[in-house]
Amino acid sequence: MATEDPVWLSEDELRIWHALHTVLLLLPIALDRQLQKESSLSLLEYYVLAGLSERSSGTARLSEIAFLTNAELSRVSHLTARLEKRGLLRRRPAPDDRRSTNAVLTEEGREHVRSAAPGHVATVRKLIFDSLGDSDRTELGRTVDRIVTALAGADVPAIPSTPPALRRREDQ
Repeated sequence: MATEDPVWLSEDELRIWHALHTVLLLLPIALDRQLQKESSLSLLEYYVLAGLSERSSGTARLSEIAFLTNAELSRVSHLTARLEKRGLLRRRPAPDDRRSTNAVLTEEGREHVRSAAPGHVATVRKLIFDSLGDSDRTELGRTVDRIVTALAGADVPAIPSTPPALRRREDQ
């Protein structure tokens, strides 16, 4: 297999890549800290509960949760066991495939994620949107849409375009 010489990043592209990489590294840490402090939830726990709350049945297979949270199935299994001990969800065999396990959001879990959402969204707003003007937000939206489109052409799975954890409560 022949390899082509890489087209190296320009100085400006390298600066932008380093800034984007910093966002990818630090944003989850900042969101996790806020959720831990205010809601006693990790970022991953929040997204699991929020994802379940988006579904009318409040139910999803652990394999789906693993995919949507980019976590290994074993990690999701341990995480859901912890959430079950806290009364925030129940694990049940999938009725159509006894080899699979479903996570089912409890009413306590629904209320917990509902109370955590305002602080999470306020943190997202503070860290990302408050420092941007209208035209900056529009351009950021266009830019990330183009990146998502480019990723769709790569050999990676597709994910929902709007994470449930960031939707307005009226939309859920």
